[in-house]
Amino acid sequence: MASLRRGSLRSVQATSDGLQSQVDVLLKKIKQTDKRDEVYEGCIQLKKSVDETLDILHKLKKANELTNVSNYDQRKRSEERRLTGMSELLRELARRLAKERTKQKMDDIDKNTKSQAAATKQENTEDTVDVDDDEDEDEDDDGDDEDEEESDEEEDTANLFIAISDFEAQEEHDLSFKKSEILTILNEKPDGWWLGENAQGIQGLVPKTYLQVYKKYNQGTPNVADAVEDEEEEEEEEEEDDAEDAEDEEEESEPQNVKIKGSKAQSKKTQSQRIAVKKVVSELNATDVLMTMGAIPEGFRASTLAQLLAEGNEFHMSYYLQPTLTQSKLSFKDLHWDQVHGGVRPRKTHLTHMFTLWSCRMIPLPGPAVQVLSRHVRFCLFDGQRVTGILPSLLDGDCFVRSNSQSSGIGILFELGLTYIRNVTGHQGELSCGWAFLQLFTVNGDAVPHRTYEIVLNGGTPYEKGLEVDPTLSKRASLFQQMMVSRKQPKLLVKLQLPTTQMRTILNLLPDTLVGPKCYIQLLAFYRQLLADVLLKDRINMQSADLICNPVLATFPELLEQTDIFDALRSAWSEKEITLTRSVKRDQEFMKHSFVQVYHDSVYPLLRSITLPANKWADEEVEISRWKNIANFLQQSQERNGSLYGLLSPEHAYHAFDISEISYDFLGMTRKTVAVD
Repeated sequence: MASLRRGSLRSVQATSDGLQSQVDVLLKKIKQTDKRDEVYEGCIQLKKSVDETLDILHKLKKANELTNVSNYDQRKRSEERRLTGMSELLRELARRLAKERTKQKMDDIDKNTKSQAAATKQENTEDTVDVDDDEDEDEDDDGDDEDEEESDEEEDTANLFIAISDFEAQEEHDLSFKKSEILTILNEKPDGWWLGENAQGIQGLVPKTYLQVYKKYNQGTPNVADAVEDEEEEEEEEEEDDAEDAEDEEEESEPQNVKIKGSKAQSKKTQSQRIAVKKVVSELNATDVLMTMGAIPEGFRASTLAQLLAEGNEFHMSYYLQPTLTQSKLSFKDLHWDQVHGGVRPRKTHLTHMFTLWSCRMIPLPGPAVQVLSRHVRFCLFDGQRVTGILPSLLDGDCFVRSNSQSSGIGILFELGLTYIRNVTGHQGELSCGWAFLQLFTVNGDAVPHRTYEIVLNGGTPYEKGLEVDPTLSKRASLFQQMMVSRKQPKLLVKLQLPTTQMRTILNLLPDTLVGPKCYIQLLAFYRQLLADVLLKDRINMQSADLICNPVLATFPELLEQTDIFDALRSAWSEKEITLTRSVKRDQEFMKHSFVQVYHDSVYPLLRSITLPANKWADEEVEISRWKNIANFLQQSQERNGSLYGLLSPEHAYHAFDISEISYDFLGMTRKTVAVD
């Protein structure tokens, strides 16, 4: 085994060659049924060696080489891919062999159970005496015997549970297991961690949320593997049926009235989906009309990102800020406490970038039949199929992106949009003036260099390729004019840059997946630190799911949806931060306390104000009125040294108090655990 001290890249390559030959030998032995157990043990040991070699490879640096190695980074990445592939192959092979061993053990148990039942039945038949006068009593006795046999079988399987998912031990006393593995539960503890024992006799603590009663799969023959496979096939068939139904609904021009059977919640959900479909269809029809009239260029479309934002909170920043529960629902997946320094434990991600949108050039305008109310730029992370996080509108050109996605095709998708109103009909909607995509990785999997990029704007939607924003420019141009037309193509100028060390430290406190403006970073970090204090440090019982009294945590997600009030918080915090000295800024507890105080004195009353007009997108009069109200309130708070005067003043009116405005329900707010990135 190569060590770090003498471990040059060449020695690791030699070790990998030896491991590869051992993998080839195992693959040959697997064809022999009598050596399956030997192959299983070999897979476990060999995977451990491969993982150790991979760890050594990660620690190697070019400076450690005794001699000069050409293309060092490329060779190291190639070796890393090779070892990772071997590790995944051995893991999958061990999983299948373990599943086969479990199935074989269950078949043996099935045979023994059937033989014992047959012997018992034969004994009962020999001991049976036919008495004509006592036939009814004998039938009752036989029924009692059958009930006793069933109860005995239930007692035998009452403590047997089947694993519905893989679980890796996180602490010393935990017990690891694989999906479809049978466990014997020895003690059901009230905290959700049960004492279990596997087929090898190893005992440890297991989460009850990963288990199901074995009796559910013990109908007929106890073939556990087949039962799990059947369940997975049924789920896949249901998903395919749902997908086909969704496609059928999309093909219809208008949603039909269908009689729905089920609960009221299901009918409401279906109704909301139909309303969303009707909105999309109406927006597409309006776009086609404008295009036919020549009021907009052919490359304009209904805004894709605006439709996603309107469907729910799944693409909003407030959704990604909430902590994610693990599969066991007993702890948080992306929010941990730092025992050394206190506060949120920093988490590095695969992708962390800053960028600046310098300019948008040669963007075409709609015709005179359409009045433009606002122009904006939205962006999100996009891998060619899936959208992750959407910023409704760029407040300024400086933004950040964070993601743990391993997709080589991931990048930043920009959508240039406008809000319009038709002069004749008064119909208001949103249009996409085109989209641009900045790839963050090359074909070889390397990160793109940090520099300024000039990106051509495409027409249509992100799922359409090869469309121009305004095809009439190139159609009417001659060969010589096409060279000149290329200069008139709409483009974006984007500068991709690496975060500074100080900025990266703050970004590591944020969730693994998040996009947003650079000016939000510090305030978002404060929110995550308050989350950690409340959920991880101050809770007496970690199993408690009670509501938490904290106005900041309860109202901050609502604040993120109102950018003008959030700007007021940024302004108030900037003024407070100027008055603090460097030594005071190093005190994290004092900084969090100051942030909470500024929050209460500035934006918390504004969120409950009746005099503040409701937020309305692309309405200039409403925006001006809101800004005046916000500025007046901030000025009064600053002059009166707090918001108490504004709260008691008859000039301001507020909504009636509701317990929800100070109650943080972390179970209701947390994101669902899904297979992402």
